[in-house]
Amino acid sequence: MPNYRRWRSEGGTYFFTVVTYGRYPWLCEPIARQALRQAIRTTQAAYPFSIDAWVLLPDHLHCIWTLPTGDDDFSTRWRLIKTRTTRVCTRQLPIDLPSSRSRQTRGDHPYWQRRFWEHQIRDEADFQNHIHYIHQNPVKHGHAITPTDWPYSTIHRSIDP
Repeated sequence: MPNYRRWRSEGGTYFFTVVTYGRYPWLCEPIARQALRQAIRTTQAAYPFSIDAWVLLPDHLHCIWTLPTGDDDFSTRWRLIKTRTTRVCTRQLPIDLPSSRSRQTRGDHPYWQRRFWEHQIRDEADFQNHIHYIHQNPVKHGHAITPTDWPYSTIHRSIDP
């Protein structure tokens, strides 16, 4: 198995992209949203992090997290979130997708791609550019006309009521 190099910085802020297996569009289903929300809360209780921005689309998500001072372990957090979400969805939202022999051997369920993509945020301009990217993503993928039309985004918490 390859040894992926990940840039890590204790207390860093990171942009992530996490994709569903085969780009199957299950993430916006009510059961999936509830399972993901609970998995995040449970994981945050044991391994704190703040969510600076988030967008959930049917087949992938983007987010920005800031880790606590002295902590650079985002991989454990993602492993726990994906595992906890899969555990609920396996029972309540079955997905019947063909699996590779490798996935079958490992017992992987067809919910997530194995890996995720991360980028360490370098400065305020980089942070703002990634927040803009996150909030524009539903428009880019044709799910909404404007970012505020998409319900599964943190753009709503940054808008005055």
